[in-house]
Amino acid sequence: MIAKLTGKLDETGTDWAVIDVSGVGYLVHCSAKTLVALGGAGDTCTLYTDLQVSENDMRLLGFAEAGERDWFRLLTNVQGVGSKVALAILSALSTGELRDACAGGDAASVARANGVGPKLAGRIVNELKDKAGALPGGGTAGAAAISPTGGASADAVSALQNLGFKPAIAAQAVACAQEELGADAGESDLIRVALKKAAG
Repeated sequence: MIAKLTGKLDETGTDWAVIDVSGVGYLVHCSAKTLVALGGAGDTCTLYTDLQVSENDMRLLGFAEAGERDWFRLLTNVQGVGSKVALAILSALSTGELRDACAGGDAASVARANGVGPKLAGRIVNELKDKAGALPGGGTAGAAAISPTGGASADAVSALQNLGFKPAIAAQAVACAQEELGADAGESDLIRVALKKAAG
């Protein structure tokens, strides 16, 4: 079992990164928040990992924090939640927000994630509400992790990616824009400021 990787960030995609560890490139699937926390190409980074093996696939999942990995494992124990859906949830919600949503029965917050309908969100909250308090949820993965307030920042990140910016760069630019404009900033304002930051 591969539990942790430390190496240089080689490249990133929409939901993955390649980490070069002593000349060996590991393809690691990550949430958007973890991709932001990794930094830029050539930066040294550490990922906590989880190896999933099925009949026809072997997939390495990576997380900027051990707490995010714990939540991933908990989420994938819920019926109907595979690794892709679990990463989508961890991209939309910080571990703290996820913990609070489960503890408070807030299925609507979980349903903000791509590919998660109301029925599945309700099942996740119901199954994990008793376990939520035992898991960490003290914050986000890295200081630059975006806050999905009202979905505006997530939509802005998506817009920048559609314009050709890499996911990590798009998320970083939107995070900076939101910090500058405030939590109530609208999508169009976030995109306008984030474009300047990403292009600069």
